[in-house]
Amino acid sequence: MVHFLLTWLVTAVSLLITANIVNGFIVTNFAAALIAAVIIGLVNAIIRPILIVLTLPLTILTLGLFLFVVNGISIWIAGALSPGFTVTGLLPGLVGSIVLTLVAGIINFLVERVVQN
Repeated sequence: MVHFLLTWLVTAVSLLITANIVNGFIVTNFAAALIAAVIIGLVNAIIRPILIVLTLPLTILTLGLFLFVVNGISIWIAGALSPGFTVTGLLPGLVGSIVLTLVAGIINFLVERVVQN
């Protein structure tokens, strides 16, 4: 349970940091980031696998690079469903998903280091 809560908080903080880096990626406050983190998790668990299966021929044709677009679409959908979290288009969703992955990865690495010590 503690791991789940840490992951949720790390994702929310990562959303706030990403919103400061990427234009068109807007998070109004920390509460909105917490809600958006939950919705992103649900979109990644439910909608993203469906998108991956539907776009499999295109993903194979582009040697997997189309998965970046699928990630951007997933973030864009989450932005449409979340109050206080807005993604103004597919390009900010694409860039935001890449930056969000990098920021969350770095923060997760640092949190794991602190928890281990």
